[in-house]
Amino acid sequence: MDIVKLQATIAAAWRDSVIERLSAYVRIPNKSPLFDPDWEENGHMEAAVTLMAEWCRAQPIVDMRVEVHRLPGRTPVLLVDVPGELPGCVLLYGHMDKQPEFTGWLPGLGPWEPVHRDGKLYGRGAADDGYALFSCLTAIAALKAQKIPLARCVVLIEACEESGSVDLPAHLAALGGELGEPSLVVCLDAECGNYDQLWCTTSLRGNLVGELRVRVLEEGVHSGMATGIAPTPFRIAAQLLSRLESPVNGTLLLDELSVTVPKDRLAQARAAACVLGDSVAGKLPWAKGARAVSDDPVELLINSTWKAALAVTGANGLPPTVSAGNVLLPELTFKLSLRLPPTCDPDRAARAVKECLERDPPYGAQVSFLQPGAPTAGWNAPSFAPWLEESIQGASRQIYGHEAVHVGCGGTIPFMGMLGERFPDTQFFITGVLGPHANAHGPNEFLHLEYAQKLTACVALVLADHAGTLQP
Repeated sequence: MDIVKLQATIAAAWRDSVIERLSAYVRIPNKSPLFDPDWEENGHMEAAVTLMAEWCRAQPIVDMRVEVHRLPGRTPVLLVDVPGELPGCVLLYGHMDKQPEFTGWLPGLGPWEPVHRDGKLYGRGAADDGYALFSCLTAIAALKAQKIPLARCVVLIEACEESGSVDLPAHLAALGGELGEPSLVVCLDAECGNYDQLWCTTSLRGNLVGELRVRVLEEGVHSGMATGIAPTPFRIAAQLLSRLESPVNGTLLLDELSVTVPKDRLAQARAAACVLGDSVAGKLPWAKGARAVSDDPVELLINSTWKAALAVTGANGLPPTVSAGNVLLPELTFKLSLRLPPTCDPDRAARAVKECLERDPPYGAQVSFLQPGAPTAGWNAPSFAPWLEESIQGASRQIYGHEAVHVGCGGTIPFMGMLGERFPDTQFFITGVLGPHANAHGPNEFLHLEYAQKLTACVALVLADHAGTLQP
């Protein structure tokens, strides 16, 4: 293989069509169904899948089949099937649905208007995870251009990952054996610790989302007349949350939310901390004077990949300060997002959290914890086959000039757990572009264009090495 030619082919594809199509994709507000219940009527998801499918059909890959798989009432799945010259199958994964707008975008930036600045493409969804389809297919096309024999490659792009992939099991059942039995899965929806080398994700946390509702009164009451007599729902909610989480250091207190960290994952965290140092915390947009929960980068990596954590991500019942009168509020609802350790049993964890929050409510208040859907399990990757370990390291050295780094990821990709159960002998190469300040889900999300193109080349090299294992 001519690696210089490979990179030139990839760079030309990005320059000639990928960046323009990604920019058009950013303009589509195709929020995940959890954030846009009327997604089907609004038509934004249809616009996104149409954009991607049309781009795929224009690519110079012989005998490629592009199909939008549909089921009634469910988000679509885009399938791109590239026949192989060799036996076997590779499954490449990404998603097209997006998180909501959020607030705090810098002047000149916004969620639905792409902006090119300093080698970055700003806007919602380019990095999480719109680029994945373009990267996967560009890598395959660049290999085909050099007549590198490959296994069959199936690219699957779903449209409800940000809602817990609730539609995906139905699609997988309907597809049956159409996906084959992949010996390699490539996923481009993960993090990178910096933009200097290839990062490989070895574990993912699960996610438990629910709403804690506390009701004390039938209606709001003048605070001068009611405080001191009725407890405030905010104080009750704080008491309930302190059963779940230490208010001092954020440690989750339930045994059902704790696991033993495997020795190899500890070793990987230590190695990653040596590379990243202070940037483990420094990648976040800190307010002046604020600091991380620890000065130890190893502890921070373990906290964010193998420990349970709680975030309150929304609230109902709290009026904006400009219209907040002197009223004791009758009820409050808080949206809770709990990240679960990779090997934690999510159903057991959900039962424990519900029991913890609802038992013996203070002052007899009405308390409920309701989940909009089933909790999502985390995932711990199987050990790398020697060829894959060598391939990842070799790709990083050739493309970035540095060794690859293996480390866990604090987020959730539900499909990886589904695939792990379905194909226990499959090898996984999980990576991504969500590096320092890329800020997926938040304001000022960006895609680092040079890093993404180099990552595309790394994907191509791993695909070629996988093909090498299939030849006599």
